[in-house]
Amino acid sequence: MKRLIIYVLFLNLFISLTACKKEMMEYEGREGVYFAVQHGTSTAAANRWPYQPFSDVEFVRIGAPDIELPIKVAITGPTKDYDRTFKVAINQDSTTALPNQHYEPIKEEWIIPKGAISTIIKIKLKRTPDLEITPVTLGLKLIPTDQLSLSFPEWDAIPSLNGGTVVPKFDASLHTLRINDIMVQPAIWRGSIQAGNREGGVFGAFSREKMEFFIANCGVTYEDFSSDATMPIVRSILLSRDAAAILKALFDAKTPILEKDGRLMWVEGVPWTSNIGVPWVRTP
Repeated sequence: MKRLIIYVLFLNLFISLTACKKEMMEYEGREGVYFAVQHGTSTAAANRWPYQPFSDVEFVRIGAPDIELPIKVAITGPTKDYDRTFKVAINQDSTTALPNQHYEPIKEEWIIPKGAISTIIKIKLKRTPDLEITPVTLGLKLIPTDQLSLSFPEWDAIPSLNGGTVVPKFDASLHTLRINDIMVQPAIWRGSIQAGNREGGVFGAFSREKMEFFIANCGVTYEDFSSDATMPIVRSILLSRDAAAILKALFDAKTPILEKDGRLMWVEGVPWTSNIGVPWVRTP
């Protein structure tokens, strides 16, 4: 009896495994490609982020003159023991970026390597002065080949992925890059504008010029100002001291740093006051 029970259990296990194997091998869906780009909030694990039809490229956070942006493309269907090709083109309907100015011409043909379920394509983007004022977009679209079609012309959001903004439906054969270099006052800025438009606090009034001065001279990044964890009050005070010493030295060398309106750049610790809109008058 004991042997019979063991035999029955073994038989059930064998049937179950065989059925699973058969089910896995009988894939009948579309064998194709789709943009598998996920992003979300920093409080959620990356594997919980929802899939997105766009990516924001903010050069002010990147801090480099250009970037090779990686974009994930994945497949549906079984893997193969040979390479397969797919194509990428510019989607003119969603593009305002200019070739050779905002981006370099993209490679048309890409490969899903044998045995792989995804690959990374790279798009080279350029940081140009006009992006400080006007954002641009670069639309990408997947082109089917005789080896790979388009998997999800209509993507439905996966309910279990909710670690950020969820777009309920979109075409996963399309992806849009939203590119800008616009600098806004960060979450942590310990400065103020007081009566008479006089700068006060630790950093004074926010300006792009002042932030770029900090980045170039004081060993900080724009991202450092995103939270109290990376820019606590003590670090803010030390940053102001370092910046004030540099600004004073440049003033004494007769090469002062000015804001756009012509006033001397101000932080706590410099020996001058600063009123917004009142330019500094150079003396002989």
